[in-house]
Amino acid sequence: MSRPSISLLSRSLFAVGLLLTPLRPISLQAQEVLDGLAAVVDDKVITFSQIRELVGAKERAAHEKLKGKELEKAIKDIRTEAINELIDRQLILAYFKKQGYSLPPYLLEDRINTIIREEYKGDRSAFSRKLASFGYTIERFRKEEMDKIIVQSMRQQAVKSASVVPADKIKAFYDANLKEFTTDEQVQLRMIILRSAEKGSLETRTKLAEEIRTKVTSGATFEEMAKTYSDDSTAENGGDWGWIKAGTLNESLSKTAMSLKPGQSSQPIILGDSVYLLFAESRRPRSTQPLTEARDTIEKVLLAQERQKAQEEWVSKLRKKAYIKIF
Repeated sequence: MSRPSISLLSRSLFAVGLLLTPLRPISLQAQEVLDGLAAVVDDKVITFSQIRELVGAKERAAHEKLKGKELEKAIKDIRTEAINELIDRQLILAYFKKQGYSLPPYLLEDRINTIIREEYKGDRSAFSRKLASFGYTIERFRKEEMDKIIVQSMRQQAVKSASVVPADKIKAFYDANLKEFTTDEQVQLRMIILRSAEKGSLETRTKLAEEIRTKVTSGATFEEMAKTYSDDSTAENGGDWGWIKAGTLNESLSKTAMSLKPGQSSQPIILGDSVYLLFAESRRPRSTQPLTEARDTIEKVLLAQERQKAQEEWVSKLRKKAYIKIF
């Protein structure tokens, strides 16, 4: 069953921004007037503020990276995902309650204690102040965290997949995704960049690069030369650029780097107002991980896909039995 479209949701209401409104029992009509009714799932409502809470960070990130039609599409997708997530969450919570299930209280206490320990260094006062700054009461936080635990637990319970994936499926996945198991040829690169005018004109810096190369050829280490002469931020690390592959750098630099043999330095390369000197520490040939080594990774991926499919099928059945209306 396809998920309901969010196309009818008002863009102007979404544009209000991220709001954190304390939860309190009010009538369906009052809720709609005060907050804006986004959807109804059986006898429960989903409000615009709930959606804004869920999408706030994602939308801000999208605005920083995208523009125009790409941004519009991204925002639409984010909001569609959000309302469907809220619908699914409500359906799962309702099913949990209808079945008369319960979870031991220590699960919630463990989660809260873990949050305080890992995110607030064990400072409960700092944790409480943070909640208050977002308009959250501890009661609301506890309820929302318990809801998350319930949803996660029920999704896991819905999964009844095999613990072993057939060998033919693993082989088929490997063949179809061979590129993912292939590593391109790489060079462990060091680089000296002479860009500071304090070292003289471009011609003077080119001659300096030639002198440095001669010293390296005569036995000086490129690493020490980089620490002494390079104007790049990698100078203190001996000009270390790590492992690179073709296309990582500017076309001219990349072509030169990939042509160097281990222990070989390049001729000075002039790009703009800077002079570059490259050095290959070592090389790695193009290689493909054999199936025997990739098997465990592939099996985990396929099992995860099966679990995801089983969860989606279970939630789809819940949707078919529910009354869902999006405004």
